[in-house]
Parts: sequence; structure tokens; C-alpha cells
Amino acid sequence: MNALAPYAVDERHSRGRVHAEPPPVERSEFQRDRDRIVHSTAFRRLEYKTQVFVNHEGDLFRTRLTHSIEVAQISRSIARILGLNEDLAEAIALAHDLGHTPFGHAGQEALNACMKAYGGFEHNLQSLRTVDLLEEHYAGFDGLNLCFETREGILKHCSRVHATQLGELGQRFLDGTQPSLEAQLANLADEIAYNNHDVDDGLRSGLITLEQLEAVPVFADNRREVERLWPGLAGRRLIHETIRRMINQMVLDLIAQTRANIAAARVESLADVRAAPRLVAYSDQLRPRLQVLKTFLRDNLYHHYQVLRMTDKARRIVRDLFDAFMADPRLLPPQYQRRAADDKPRAIADYIAGMTDRYAIKEHRRLFAVGEIH
Repeated sequence: MNALAPYAVDERHSRGRVHAEPPPVERSEFQRDRDRIVHSTAFRRLEYKTQVFVNHEGDLFRTRLTHSIEVAQISRSIARILGLNEDLAEAIALAHDLGHTPFGHAGQEALNACMKAYGGFEHNLQSLRTVDLLEEHYAGFDGLNLCFETREGILKHCSRVHATQLGELGQRFLDGTQPSLEAQLANLADEIAYNNHDVDDGLRSGLITLEQLEAVPVFADNRREVERLWPGLAGRRLIHETIRRMINQMVLDLIAQTRANIAAARVESLADVRAAPRLVAYSDQLRPRLQVLKTFLRDNLYHHYQVLRMTDKARRIVRDLFDAFMADPRLLPPQYQRRAADDKPRAIADYIAGMTDRYAIKEHRRLFAVGEIH
């Protein structure tokens, strides 16, 4: 790791772990966090959770796991350039989707609707709940016992109601202060990754076309540059060369604007970071171009009728499972039955959120399909 900037998170000044542990040997505290995340059950399950396309729809589309790896790569690269804590940025990026439901945002929306009367469901809070409580790996504590700074970065959004229940971790949402630059960075690295790989997956699926993307300047301009450098280039090579230039453009813009923001705010310490406005950001020139891209993806990919057909099925599966378990919690696996004795709706939400796409489909079939009795 390069030398840390004075405004980076230094593990020597970490707020520590909920449960005290001996310091790690031959690795940093945030490396230990990263390693615990990678070895967790929830991380492995991301391989079979939807990004846009349901897992069984094709082997070449992104999953939550490959997305998280891409976010971690972008986060670590930018963190090194800015003098931030690379290990912390990577750990946050790898953990940011651990609490996501099966079937992507459709699954989250359905589960949130089911949980509306019971405190709601939000995948950032569920990611925190996963690392704080639900993982069962260690004899001395529930969860992964991650450092405060890693947990803070996982929690990107939080209502005031939930913040009041989280103690020190939720205080910044009440005070209006900012998280570390490493946390801010992981948030935008997430956006860079999905904006670009959703274009790639959309083109691969045939649901969007190169012709349609001519209406998106950030894609069209980079495509024309590729065609100028390599006349006649076509197919996947044209797409990959264009998208990698888009990623590079977004990353370089983010680095330059963040440096300018840090200088303008005269940030010299982590305390200054927390007191300042959001510092990790795109330039005013790039931001509206990215909004055009996001609107295009929403209208042409996420709302494509073939995607909507699958997401409608996904919502129905989640609702049916929730209703069945609420009606008779004895249908839950034993460990969730025990949790349900204290808080039935939340135990059911934990169970459903932890499912992969294919497990949710199988569980629905076992409960509702005629002839399925196992």
C-alpha cells in the first residue's frame, strides 16, 4: 500500500470492533475485514444472485458476485491514486451487496412491500445486519465483527428512524456529517461498475442495440474514438473498447474532481472529511452526461418488456414465500423458526434475503407446485 494521505482512514486510529480481538498477525485490520467478507456464506451466495438478468438466463451475464469484484477493483485503483486506504475501500466494496435479495431490485421492492408494516426492508441495512448478526462463523460472537469504518461504509443510506437504533454507527445520519472518503468512493465505484456493465450485458442480451446507444453521448463519443483508431472494428471488440474507455473517462473525471474538492474544502484530516460536503464526485461537465446514460438504461433495459416479465415473476415469488411463512412459520428451516419466535417478519425477511435466485425458485416450487412434496 502507498503512503496514506492525511485525510485517509488510518487503522491505528480505528474506532475498533464491537468485540475486542487480538490484533491480526502479518496483515492489517482492514485486510482481516476483507478476508472475513470473502470467506463469508453471504459472499458466496452472490454468485447466484441477479444483477439485471436472473442467474439462469445466461452464464455470461454479471451476477452480484462479479459486480462486487468489479466495484472492488475500481475502488482499490482510485484509492491508491488518491492516497486512501486501499484495504478499507476494497472491503467496503466487496461487502456492499451482501444483504441484497434474490432477483435484484425487484426482489428488494417486493420484500420491502411485504415488510412495510414491520419496519420495511432495505438492502444496505440488511448488508449491515448480515455482517453484524447473521453470519455464523466464530465461536465468540455473531456476525463477522468488522471494524467500525468498514461497517460505516457498508451503510450507504439510512432513515432517521433506523439511525437512532444504530448508536454511534447511525449518528452521522442524524448529524448530517459524511463518512470516510473510502466509503464515499465505494459508493460511486458501485455506480461506475453497474452503469458500464449493464450496457455490456444489455448489448450481449440483444435487448439494447448499438444504434439505440447513439442517443447516449458518453457512449457514442467513445465509440467514435474507437472507430477512428481502429477503422472497421466491430462486434465484441468494438463494444469492449468503447466500454473500457467509458470506465476510464468516469474514473479520471472522478479523481480530478475529488482532488479539486479536497483542495477547495482545505481538507487535511479525517475530521475535516466528515465535516465537509460530499467530496468524492464527478465534474459538472460529466454528471449530466451520466444522467442521460442512466435514463437510457432505465427506459430501454430495466423497463424492457422481457426484463419486466421476469421481474414480475420475481416479485410474485417473494410475495408468495413471505405470505406462506407468515401464515405458518413452521415451514421455515429450524434456525429461522427459532428467530421467528422473537420476530417473525424479520426472521422471514432474513431467510428470503439470503436466498439465491435459483434457491428462491426451488423453494417456491416446493411450497406451491403440485407434486412437489420434498
